[in-house]
Amino acid sequence: MDDVLVVDGANVVGSVPDGWWRDRFGAAVRLRDSLVAYGQRHGVEVVLVVEGAARGVESVVGVRVESAAGSGDDHIVELVGRLGRPCTVVTADRELRARVEALGARTVGPRAVRSSEPPPVG
Repeated sequence: MDDVLVVDGANVVGSVPDGWWRDRFGAAVRLRDSLVAYGQRHGVEVVLVVEGAARGVESVVGVRVESAAGSGDDHIVELVGRLGRPCTVVTADRELRARVEALGARTVGPRAVRSSEPPPVG
């Protein structure tokens, strides 16, 4: 698999007002589980970055979960820098978009993984 989809978990979870703030950990687990099928459908490796109350969500087959020790944004920038291959970052955060685009990553908004349309990965 040549392409990687890096998901800003806090940003994507926060993009839908479905009560996620009452259970951030559970919301991250639900997102992770939805990303398994997404990665399979679109043939991409999925890395979900979580932070704060969502730390400790475990990886599953199809989605590698990385818990940021501090800022999720900083972790994503570091991850993109060390990947060394094409990737797409899913976030609506303008500052994060600029930081990862400067490293050569593509960016798409949260709707890309919340809809049936694939993001332009790679």
